[in-house]
Amino acid sequence: MISRIDLRGRTPGRRELLAVLPRAELDVEHAARVVAPIVDDVRSRGAAALRDLAERFDGVRPEHLRVPVAELAAALERLDAPVREALTETIRRVRAVHAAQRLADFTVTVAPGATVRQRWVPVRRVGLYVPGGLAVYPSSVVMNVVAAQEAGVASLAVASPPQRDNGGLPDPVVLATCALLGVDEVYAVGGAQAVAMFAYGAADQDGSTLCEPVDVITGPGNVYVAAAKRLVRGMVGIDAEAGPTEIAVLADEGADPDHVAADLVSQAEHDPLAAAVLVTPSAALADAVEERLAVRAQATLSAARVLTALAGPQSAIVLVDDVEAALAVVNAYGAEHLELHTADAAALADRVTSAGAIFVGTHSPVSLGDYMAGSNHVLPTGGSARFTSGLGVHSFLRAVQVVTYDAAALAEVADRIVVLADAEGLPAHGEAVQARTQGPPPGPVR
Repeated sequence: MISRIDLRGRTPGRRELLAVLPRAELDVEHAARVVAPIVDDVRSRGAAALRDLAERFDGVRPEHLRVPVAELAAALERLDAPVREALTETIRRVRAVHAAQRLADFTVTVAPGATVRQRWVPVRRVGLYVPGGLAVYPSSVVMNVVAAQEAGVASLAVASPPQRDNGGLPDPVVLATCALLGVDEVYAVGGAQAVAMFAYGAADQDGSTLCEPVDVITGPGNVYVAAAKRLVRGMVGIDAEAGPTEIAVLADEGADPDHVAADLVSQAEHDPLAAAVLVTPSAALADAVEERLAVRAQATLSAARVLTALAGPQSAIVLVDDVEAALAVVNAYGAEHLELHTADAAALADRVTSAGAIFVGTHSPVSLGDYMAGSNHVLPTGGSARFTSGLGVHSFLRAVQVVTYDAAALAEVADRIVVLADAEGLPAHGEAVQARTQGPPPGPVR
């Protein structure tokens, strides 16, 4: 069902580990060629293209591309009470964590009369994408919206695919979650076309504005969403080119094999390309986990998807000599989600350098982070956790430096600026300073 990679007796370096560790194979370049005409179509034809594309890809032609506010309110009114209570608690916890992420302005006095102040300024407007293919994700509404709200973003828009069984509107729980969060700008637009709409804006068929362009686009999606983000990057900011979800579990001989198997299956049910990786020095644990995987994968409602993901080249059990070797493997792998099922899990967590989020101990499964931990579940995939972080308040902020020098402070460094400007072959830079410290040069001014 799941392959094995045996690294025992070897001490592979980072290059070798990156070559042998399993990873989903995604051809984003090919997907970009596929979606480029879609992006161009939305850019040129606006709402007309969005309706045509919805009919083509979602099997429904939405009457309302922008969801009427009354439909948002009605979706919230119809929401089952237990689901509403669970979403309310999720929002509370996520908001508490993200409020603590707010960054403080600071001012440094580098010399008398000379200050540099740094301000954190939210972007003006964001577009938040919520997938709606194999599953629907009200939890992703929470993760995207709360982070942007806590950053102080003034204008938020959400897009999610239209559903045939909901009259061409997005999933009703997604709509209800938007209403619960106070978001009233929601679009029944999915896939690459949603990314294009956010990046370029879109006119309605009567020439009025349907959607204003945004400054940043965030949210998970399939390879075509990732490809569209690649195409518009530079026109707007993006969070990441998200790929299929992935879980890595680092476990020693004391781990509960059923817990490990349950968590691997929980992520495998997302997508046939989802990655499930166990790294362990215990062959006995590997055998036990594999036995439990067979049972749990067959029993779950999404068995076909799970079995495909577990058997794919992106999933494996990796055998190593000891926990130290396992740590080197997971740091090279850079998992979106990393679980630690070891005797010293808390201490080990501080030595992990590459992971989107770390789940410590047997009572901290990834599913907790997906919904109720308070952390954000929009996380880097495909090994990008080695150099980037998950979605948060910082994703919607820009650092702006404010420089204030008085005459004496500028005069103190004027000669040094001239020296450096001349060294770089840019004498006018120095002359701009001398104009303030020495006055205009002799001779007529033309």
